[in-house]
Amino acid sequence: MPLPEFIPVKYSEEEAEFISMRPLVRQTFRAPELVDMIVAVTGKDAQRVQQILRSGTIVFHSYRYWWQGFDAEPHKLAEILARYPDANPARPFHPEDCTESILESRAASASDPLLETSAPHHSLHLRREDASRKRLLRTRSLWDALMDVARATPPAYREYSYAKRADIYISQPNATQLARLAREAAKYSLRALRPHLAILPSISHVVFVCPRPVSDGAEGTR
Repeated sequence: MPLPEFIPVKYSEEEAEFISMRPLVRQTFRAPELVDMIVAVTGKDAQRVQQILRSGTIVFHSYRYWWQGFDAEPHKLAEILARYPDANPARPFHPEDCTESILESRAASASDPLLETSAPHHSLHLRREDASRKRLLRTRSLWDALMDVARATPPAYREYSYAKRADIYISQPNATQLARLAREAAKYSLRALRPHLAILPSISHVVFVCPRPVSDGAEGTR
């Protein structure tokens, strides 16, 4: 069937292992808006998106959404998905494009650093606008130190994240680089960030998040 122009949707906060007593909220989505939310969870996978449209439910940002499930016409769904960019392993890393850095501890999966595992692990998310702030009388920032890591060990392309709307790169700094990063973090980071930087000696890799400019590939509708 054709994609409905408007789709009534109900949603509520997801409460694991309990019957939710949260109030239901009702909202009307346009078809591209609903698909956009699904793509953020599944990626640009037409079969998976079709399956979720048919099932009529998804969990997104700790909320569960429900709608009357339907079978979307494949070519109409393909038209919407064509607006989204594809992964591009040939795309070079440019430090100036990076807006977030994620420091992951060694307890994360060695075979796939972004894979959630049952083993305990830690991560620290640093946004450029926060890590770029300089201490009084300092000429460098924590962000400058992180970009030095990227220059010393060029990050490898990992994937395009539809949730973050960004290309993802990974770098695995060596012990010497980590020690230098720890020293510079202690020297240049703001006081509010310092308690979180205890993770530095145990990190195994650094993830760099680089939003792709709209001119370089179509974006979703959200």
